[in-house]
Amino acid sequence: MSSVALNASSGSGLAVRTPSRAALAHLPGDDGLPLVGDTFSFLGDPLALLTQKARQYGLVYRTRAFGQRSVGLLGPEGLGFVLSDQTKLLSSAEGWGYYLGLLFPRGLMLLDFEEHRLHRRALSVAFKAGPLKSYFAALNAGIVERLAAWRQGPSEFLFYPAIKQLTLDLAATAFLGAALGHEVGAIKRAFIDMVAAATAVIRRPLPGTLMRRGVLSRALIVDYFGGQVPLRRERGGEDLFSQLCRATHEDGSLMTAQEIADHMSFMMMAAHDTLTSSLSALVHFLMLHPEWQESVRAEIDALGLAAGEPLPFERLDQLPLTEMAFKEAMRLIPPVISLPRRAQREFEFGGHRIPAGTDIFGSILFTHHMPEVWPEPERFDPTRFSEENSRGRHRFAYAPFGGGAHMCLGLHFAYMQAKCFAYHLLGASKIALPAGYRPKWQMIPIPKPRDGLRVSLAPRR
Repeated sequence: MSSVALNASSGSGLAVRTPSRAALAHLPGDDGLPLVGDTFSFLGDPLALLTQKARQYGLVYRTRAFGQRSVGLLGPEGLGFVLSDQTKLLSSAEGWGYYLGLLFPRGLMLLDFEEHRLHRRALSVAFKAGPLKSYFAALNAGIVERLAAWRQGPSEFLFYPAIKQLTLDLAATAFLGAALGHEVGAIKRAFIDMVAAATAVIRRPLPGTLMRRGVLSRALIVDYFGGQVPLRRERGGEDLFSQLCRATHEDGSLMTAQEIADHMSFMMMAAHDTLTSSLSALVHFLMLHPEWQESVRAEIDALGLAAGEPLPFERLDQLPLTEMAFKEAMRLIPPVISLPRRAQREFEFGGHRIPAGTDIFGSILFTHHMPEVWPEPERFDPTRFSEENSRGRHRFAYAPFGGGAHMCLGLHFAYMQAKCFAYHLLGASKIALPAGYRPKWQMIPIPKPRDGLRVSLAPRR
């Protein structure tokens, strides 16, 4: 998925103009249908469209969708070129700006080069082993409480909205702390509005639009975080917000209240929405493949813990098959399917000259389904991620959390939450697809089951 053209600034401070149609005419590809280009084909089945374009034009091609022209760099090499970017050629801020600029400005993904490095270093203190262990206690308690409520309800329910609410609750507790008070409801509603606005069709905050609600919700969030910063610095705390309030830049200075608000709002969004998608994918495939569900459950039973007992942080590494199943689910349905960037200078790739200002994208979805890299790519097989089977695989053949300088900071947070959820869910319950039901997924903007993913939940006997 590529971004709509913006006349944003480059890392050097110079305006980088989007090249004209003629400037890209030498590249293989086409403009698709009049006016809409390939927009609807991409929305309907992006993998099918990418596969068709690759067969027709090769792994480097130009396309037009979502109101703009862009160039796809497909496969592990293309993805690696986008993610490695050792020469500071590609702007992530300008690539993502159209989607996230009004709602999550100055979030980590919307910073580039040296500025991005400095902020990432300051934020990394909140994702070290000590803080993660503190967050994990909150995850354990929150998951146990919510799963107990699920078991008391109907045996068949829609999983996606249920897990979406759970991940939002867990992000609020782990990131903001347990002592939130009455404002927690307003904060959660504001985040829901901001995420909805990020994918709205109307991109301007006009009255009555999703974008308008999102922008107003951002103002509420920034005001809340800004007022809380001095209080958190004074009283301390182990939640992520309190960690960031104490984080410093390389020169020893504390981050400003505005910087903290920008980072907190972005990380809450990222931790909530992408993890909702990935946990839904994991449950989807474990229901489709009950033999793998039983294998994961056997691994959980082998821990020898009593039913409902918290999963100890120190034993997370004893669930390798659970992690492999989660990885395979994200290979088949990655939480982010492509990575937009904007070229700051002219460059060459795959024998093609690509002008400065070109919007480009590396496709995670296409790369994860290449039969040259993943034999029988549509088959669910967690053993692909065993140490033996992973040996010799291209470094960028698998990238659900990005890579390079922009590798997701919350990578380990996501894995530990997935393992904790699987431990509590499968340790006490069995999950199955209702008879005759086969779920379907939409992949844009963040993958989710079209009908909410119907799940039949039953206690273990």
